[in-house]
This record gives sequence, structure tokens and C-alpha cells, in this order.
Amino acid sequence: VKARQHAAHNPYAVFRKPATLEEVMASPRMTDPLTRLQCCPPTCGAAAAILCSPAFAKKHGLDRRVSIAGQVMTTDRGDAFSDDMRNLIGSDMAQRAAMAAYEEAGIGPEDVDVVELHDCFTVNELLSYEALGLTPRGTAEKFILDGDNTYGGKVVTNPSGGLLSKGHPLGATGLAQCAELTWQLRGEAEKRQVADATIALQHNLGLGGACVVTVYQKTSS
Repeated sequence: VKARQHAAHNPYAVFRKPATLEEVMASPRMTDPLTRLQCCPPTCGAAAAILCSPAFAKKHGLDRRVSIAGQVMTTDRGDAFSDDMRNLIGSDMAQRAAMAAYEEAGIGPEDVDVVELHDCFTVNELLSYEALGLTPRGTAEKFILDGDNTYGGKVVTNPSGGLLSKGHPLGATGLAQCAELTWQLRGEAEKRQVADATIALQHNLGLGGACVVTVYQKTSS
């Protein structure tokens, strides 16, 4: 429901029409307890980014640049498939990557203004809130019910609509997240703009398995 609300203002999103909780739960069941609207749609798409040094950006007048303040990749542990089921879908990888990325950037999760996370299924988003340190373990439900994951709350998650509503163009998903967060930090996200956003967090993963967490920071000049 939240994903559709956010996607309504994203011209690149696949699903922009609002959906009610009743519609989500009444959609065809894919595998218990997930319904079709709780699963992301595989889509076609493309995204691009220019990665350069501060010196190159200055030389070429790229004054709207965004800085990478921290970036960490983690992989599955050997016992990932015999451990807690949360780790099977990347929770442990995400936590380790996020904590290391925060340390590299010199920030904490409380400093993040906007997040694009890998919500391939609704349950992944729920577990990622806790893995990324956005809310303490065991409190993701309250985090959602209190509206802390959207505009007016603690941190806006997936303003693009996320994979659930923007769509999941597989190989392009990571750069699509990067593009959205770059627009947010530049103040170019139009109706989905997060007010005064200066720190952004990107979380992307693939099973079998790796997770990358990146911290972006607004650059003043």
C-alpha cells in the first residue's frame, strides 16, 4: 500500500494506481502467506550513472554531484542455508554491510533521510528495516504502523515505489536506486521529494548471495 502511494508520483514506476490493504490480501496467492501484490514485478528497464573523481567533476563543471560517503559489499556465510531463515533472504548480510558502511561514512542510521531498499517481497522490506538499523530488532511492525517509513516519519523508504511498485528490472535495479537517491539529494524528485534530504542509503542484494549497501551524501559545491 505504501509502495503504491509513493509510486503514484514516479513517472518511471510500473504500478502507479493506489491499492488498498484489502486488494493486496485478496490478490492471488503465490506462496503462503504472500499474495501476488506482495511480490515485485520483473520488468524491463535501464539506468545509468557517471562515476568520477571530485577533480574531474570540478574540471567539467559538474556542480550537482553527489558523493559516495561509504560503500560495502558482504556475502553469505557458509552456514547461511542452515541458520535463521532471515539470513536466507539476506538479513545478516544486510546488517553487516550497513554497519560497516555507516562506520566508513562516519554516520549512524539515525542520520539517514531517505532509503531505497531491496523490497523484492513485502517481508524483505520488513526485515530490512531492522537489518539496516532503521528500527530496533522486533519493532518493524510498530515502525510501519507509526508511519516512520514514509513522509512525515523518521525516514522515507523507497520514495520511488521500490521494486514492488516501480518494478524490478533485475540488472538495472541497483542503478535505478542510485538514480532515485541522486535526484533526492539534488532536490530534483518533484512531488516525491524528501524535504531537506542530505544523507541517502541504498540497499541491494542478490540471493546466493551478496549484499551492497551504499551511503550517499549531498555535496554543496
